[in-house]
Amino acid sequence: MTELYGQYILKIFSITTLIVFLTNIWSFSTMRPDNERMLGESPAFLRTLEQVSLIAPLEKPVLLVGERGTGKELIAARLHFLSNRWEGQFVKMNCAAISESLIESELFGHEAGAFTGATKTHHGRFERAHGGTLFLDELATTSMRVQEKLLRIIEYGEFERIGGSKTLTCNVRLIAATNQDLPSLAARGQFRSDLLDRLAFDVLTLPPLREREEDIALLADHFAVNMVKELGREFFPGFTPDATAQLEQYSWPGNIRELKNVIERCVYRTESEDQVSEVNFDPFASPFRPQSDVAITNKQIEQRTPENSPSWPVDLKQVTKDHERALINSALSEAKHNQRRAAELLGLSYHQLRGYLKKYTLVGASTEEESAVENAKEA
Repeated sequence: MTELYGQYILKIFSITTLIVFLTNIWSFSTMRPDNERMLGESPAFLRTLEQVSLIAPLEKPVLLVGERGTGKELIAARLHFLSNRWEGQFVKMNCAAISESLIESELFGHEAGAFTGATKTHHGRFERAHGGTLFLDELATTSMRVQEKLLRIIEYGEFERIGGSKTLTCNVRLIAATNQDLPSLAARGQFRSDLLDRLAFDVLTLPPLREREEDIALLADHFAVNMVKELGREFFPGFTPDATAQLEQYSWPGNIRELKNVIERCVYRTESEDQVSEVNFDPFASPFRPQSDVAITNKQIEQRTPENSPSWPVDLKQVTKDHERALINSALSEAKHNQRRAAELLGLSYHQLRGYLKKYTLVGASTEEESAVENAKEA
């Protein structure tokens, strides 16, 4: 890490920025557990840290944008602990994890008797975060009603508990996060434009792991060492060159969270004295994995598709008729010419099948007799 900071310091020209940066390194590293520290030396990651250092001291809302698993919560925590509010509460809430009927109560609180089951006053997240920072993750999932109340509290610092008439005030810095394109949602009327304007004093867009190629090996070693400690092993032998290459070439759609799971899985599956040589990116991969009905259907269609493509041009209507006729004949053969059973195999009603039989002149003497019997049964 000394080398990392040395590389970064060479790029700093302002002595003030240098002092802020060194202060941030010390303060944040002493406040976070080892497994929650942010590691990296890629240019994209270091630019993000510099943005955080610049905006952290300001009493302004911040909007964090990034794919799942890019570390939005860690960035929010860093903004809090490097701000003048670092001694206050850092309160977190995932808006997507709370039902629409409860989210207002969780944010703004409620009075006793406000609704069935409300036996006592409940202090919401804004009250609990007074003097500190409130981090709202997955903000795009909130309703227009909640967004309207958020706008008021950002503008005036005022709110009322559910069921209450008294206007309360709070002093909270709001940090919001999303993995969606909020301007597009606002253009479609799915997110309040005025709230977006207030939140977007500045927007930090976090780089995905695939854009931080220099950090993949560093993070992999970090997660591996932590897993070795958890397993009670003496040391981590490392990764083979082939395993390292696989890690660096993978696209990491789940970003750092996915990397952590993959590395921990690799370490525990490898003998303590051996280097990690096999990387299992998909824990669901198995020849016995259950298939969905759609997957089975697609596989059956692929198996029926001729190896050679048809000679173009084709008469699509005639080809479709020939295919339907072949399927009906196959179903009749499978059902031993029991039309009702054949209809079930084809996913049709009995009378729908009868319509197809007449359409393709597949109704013979035997099938006419069967039809008469079936009609007699229904009568």
